[in-house]
Amino acid sequence: MDLIETIFFTLLALALLISFHEFGHFFIARVCNVKVVRFSIGFGSKLLSWKDKNGTEFVLSALPLGGYVKMVDEREGGVSAEDLPFAFTQKNVWQRMAIVAAGPAANFILAIFIYWLLFLSGTTGIVPVIGSLDPSSIAEKAGLKVGHQIVAIDGEKTPTIQKLHERLISRIGESGLINFTVKTPDSPEFYSFEGHLKDWMSGAEKLDPLAGLGIDLYTPEISPYIDMVIANSPAEKSGLIANDLLLSADGVPIAKWSTWVEYIRSRPGINIDITVQRENSIIYTIITPEKISLDTGLVVGKVGIAVKMPVWPKNMVQDFSYGPIEAFNEAVYKTWGTSVMILGSVKKMLLGDISVKHLSGPITIGKIAGKSAKYGISSYLGFLALLSISLGIMNLLPVPVLDGGHLMYFIVEAVKGSPLSDRIQLFGFRLGIFLVVGLMSIALYNDILLN
Repeated sequence: MDLIETIFFTLLALALLISFHEFGHFFIARVCNVKVVRFSIGFGSKLLSWKDKNGTEFVLSALPLGGYVKMVDEREGGVSAEDLPFAFTQKNVWQRMAIVAAGPAANFILAIFIYWLLFLSGTTGIVPVIGSLDPSSIAEKAGLKVGHQIVAIDGEKTPTIQKLHERLISRIGESGLINFTVKTPDSPEFYSFEGHLKDWMSGAEKLDPLAGLGIDLYTPEISPYIDMVIANSPAEKSGLIANDLLLSADGVPIAKWSTWVEYIRSRPGINIDITVQRENSIIYTIITPEKISLDTGLVVGKVGIAVKMPVWPKNMVQDFSYGPIEAFNEAVYKTWGTSVMILGSVKKMLLGDISVKHLSGPITIGKIAGKSAKYGISSYLGFLALLSISLGIMNLLPVPVLDGGHLMYFIVEAVKGSPLSDRIQLFGFRLGIFLVVGLMSIALYNDILLN
């Protein structure tokens, strides 16, 4: 069932993003009076097909892994005299640039709209407070202490853990000073500390910026109280129910949830004697973890219970609410900041500051889509917005065959007053195909062998 849900939410995400992207091209083409022959979502066999009053065929195909807008274009064969005034190639260079740029622009607009909805509905964030520090780490040498709340990095505010991660990711691969502004939760005074970066996390296979600084943020201890038992799971068969408190496994005391998880995962298919407290009674039973094969080939145990989540201290939880205009401003800022972060990551990857092992493909996207959907509609919408921005950025890269490559050609044409020769454009097309296929191959390799 998990696989079916993952496939469904992945295809739904791709279909939505591709539809908006292609609609951007389609809408501006119509504005510029270009005749659109076909608007297609997906490839392969046609599932649905219809035509509007302007003669445009709308197609939904079996594989929603791409899409295209086919316009009347002299480069693709003969154009009738009747259709010639409505050909893409007959429009001036500025109109052609607008049509090409409209696809990525639609992705950015979609992201802004999604973020606007999320901000309008209100958001909740956890304040980043240091729980522990690694000895001799960057953070420890800078003078940070356990209990410090990190309120800003390099002057940029970090009111939540998510904001802190975003700010730190932008510094990966860099050298120089990093400024921490901190405070203690019960004090209004701010303190500034400086750390020193040297090719920070350059080439690291796992991008965990907090670990790279030697920081482990505070999280409340999770007690092993059962919140939910999955039907027909090993836990239900052993008689466990919600609100049971796990006390021991094979005589090993279970003081916290992580101890239980590690014990169960390491014993797939093995009978375990467990002790639980149910109200005022002590219960003894046997549980046999189900064998689960991970993508890495490792087999782990799973019993099918969910833990009661801890309550965060009130001073560490911040609620943010916005009016329509404030939410829009935050959405634009969020989209811009995310775009800059993605572009910076692409640049650092090209320079070798970030390993290409972090380039993800469709399998990783599918996994994230499935997981985000399980966490709720807000999480899934946030994933859609991020993916939409990534799609917009990717298509604006100056690589022939992508929208950015066409824009590059049109900019040259606008400057020199005439198009590039067919020979140069054909060479660029072949180079673009090589680059795109190469990147897709690396991403698929990472998906299969590294995740």
